[in-house]
Amino acid sequence: MKILEIQPVTHDVKRYKVEKPKGYFFIPGQATEVAINKEKWKSEFRPFSFTSLPEEPHLEFVIKSYHDHHGVTNQLDKLKVGDELILNDSWGAIQYKGKGVFIAGGAGITPFIGIFRSLEAKGKLIGNRLIFANKTAEDVIIESYFRKSLGDDFISILANEQIGGHQHGMIDKDFIQAHVKDFNQEFYVCGPDQMVKDISKILEDLGAKPDAIIFEK
Repeated sequence: MKILEIQPVTHDVKRYKVEKPKGYFFIPGQATEVAINKEKWKSEFRPFSFTSLPEEPHLEFVIKSYHDHHGVTNQLDKLKVGDELILNDSWGAIQYKGKGVFIAGGAGITPFIGIFRSLEAKGKLIGNRLIFANKTAEDVIIESYFRKSLGDDFISILANEQIGGHQHGMIDKDFIQAHVKDFNQEFYVCGPDQMVKDISKILEDLGAKPDAIIFEK
């Protein structure tokens, strides 16, 4: 599928608008395996979440490039409009199951973008909360969208900076207790593997039901 448009989102994140195969379907929050249609890269598939809506005529991905890895995301960062990607079928366990708290770390925000856009289009976004952890303010993906659409239910926390409008530190038990009052609701967690494990355990310890903690297994 050809790349139709590429837009910068942050210093190391870009939005890729891509052709959509006929009859292709996914549920907001799901992902697919993507490879670059070039020699040496055709078999190098990596998972990326859809940030477009299922009903839109194109697909969209928001992808962070890791320039120090010299891998697929580094190559994606070099692509231009007209280059081609190879897509597999859609898959993924992260799907919306009801109002709750979304907890994301870094690029782990991407499955939630599609979910929030879908809920907003249906007028059902209010009542959901997002806790978004990053290292610095410049790492926060589409911050203005979250602030506008979620208002006070958007909480940004930065590990390496103390800046107005952002909390400072890590998402630990004390932080979750301070920002979540009801543990009898859905929780959506996405980010680095260790973060997902740690936060899932904290949520369970605080009374969340294991089957109400939704993450990519």
